[in-house]
Amino acid sequence: MRDEGEAVGRRTTVLLALGAALGIAAAVASLTEVRSARSRLPDEVVAQVNGVAIRRPDFLRAVGALASDRRTELTEADRRHVLDRLIDEELLVQYGVDLGLVRSDRRVRGDLVSAVLAAQVASVDDFEPAEDELRAYYAEHGDFFGNPGRLRLAVLSVRGEPVRAQDEAEARAREAATALRGGEDFDAVASRLGDVMVAPLPDGYLPPAKVREYVGPAVAAAAMALRPGEVSEPIASGGGVYVVRLIDREAGQRPPLADVEPQVRAEMKRRAGDDAVRAVLERLRHEGEVVTAEDLP
Repeated sequence: MRDEGEAVGRRTTVLLALGAALGIAAAVASLTEVRSARSRLPDEVVAQVNGVAIRRPDFLRAVGALASDRRTELTEADRRHVLDRLIDEELLVQYGVDLGLVRSDRRVRGDLVSAVLAAQVASVDDFEPAEDELRAYYAEHGDFFGNPGRLRLAVLSVRGEPVRAQDEAEARAREAATALRGGEDFDAVASRLGDVMVAPLPDGYLPPAKVREYVGPAVAAAAMALRPGEVSEPIASGGGVYVVRLIDREAGQRPPLADVEPQVRAEMKRRAGDDAVRAVLERLRHEGEVVTAEDLP
């Protein structure tokens, strides 16, 4: 019996030793695996969170922000703290996506859309048009950078609600436009069918910007499209309906390209950004599946 007990004790000791050895081996293997995983990270990556890389430039930017707030040199612990915060941030972002906040939270959606638009606009920051492109663009759009000229207008206003129903105001404005095109005197037609304007347009030549101040952008745009002597269609704007006759127009002046070249380049870059946004949206619509209801609520 004594020999049997000693044998059992020896087996127990061997098993304990074997278990300890296996535990040490597992720990070593685990450490080796961690080192191997770190060594597999690309040079520009300082960590990965569920497969998402935390890039070295982002880490250095965060370290630099912390260093600017410190009077002493950052330690290894400080840099490790920065990395931990970036990892926490990425974990929270992934968790927020899993919760569906990108779709359900209006503020998050708005911020995301703004960020995407800003990124597309920033993609053309290095855009610089060639000289021939600059000249061609200015030849087509040069009036945008010059003096648009001045307009002399006669404006007839018909008030809508609450003075009269909108359809009645539009009917009176159509009758007035027809009478003016038939050669009737403007003042007589305005007295018969129009209403006194609260801020009447001055009798004289006005730049388009000043016309917009008096009667709004829709009326000003309609006036800009007229030739001298023409009468506009009725224009609904600001609770009323307007009819405009262009009496005369002073031609605008286009400055030499050299005088406005910085503004032209800036406008070309702005439009390039707009084009980049439109191109992305067109691609996404083409590649995605968009289904709309036939009858909108």
